[in-house]
Amino acid sequence: MQAWDNFYYLIGSASAGLIGLLFVVMTLTAGRERSRILRGAALYMTPTIVHFGVVLSISAITLAPGLPPPARAVAFGLFVLAGLAASVRGCAGIARMARGAAVPVHWSDLWCYGAAPTAMYLCLAAVIAEALWARVPWAPFAMAGLLLALLLLAIRNAWDLVTWMTPGPPAAPNTTGQSDP
Repeated sequence: MQAWDNFYYLIGSASAGLIGLLFVVMTLTAGRERSRILRGAALYMTPTIVHFGVVLSISAITLAPGLPPPARAVAFGLFVLAGLAASVRGCAGIARMARGAAVPVHWSDLWCYGAAPTAMYLCLAAVIAEALWARVPWAPFAMAGLLLALLLLAIRNAWDLVTWMTPGPPAAPNTTGQSDP
């Protein structure tokens, strides 16, 4: 993991900043139906924040000086398991919601919020369990690529959430002189 400091500093800082921005975005939900927002937050917002948190945490652990490789691999594994749990929970919740929803769930939701992050976490677990523990030479490249892919997917999901949560334009004023019903 030597010579990767700038990379992990960059993606860790990006993740931290985006976590903060997602909390700001939550203020955009004022005036929206509360049950819809809470359901959306549980199924979509929480896993997205967890993905950013996993990238941030793994970056911080990577940059921590003096941490022995086995301890680092165990810490990585714990964060990957937390991300995997959030992805699987989100995937199951979206699939359940799709079956009984009055408003159809977009086709990309199950793939981008559930299946893709789950696959990335399974690959990260394999890289950590096999490659980092055994110090395989390609392990840092695989982990960096998977974390970058997870960060980019979380950015895509955050953008999707922002466009869904942002209120539309205000209603046009009534210029006919009649009162609204």
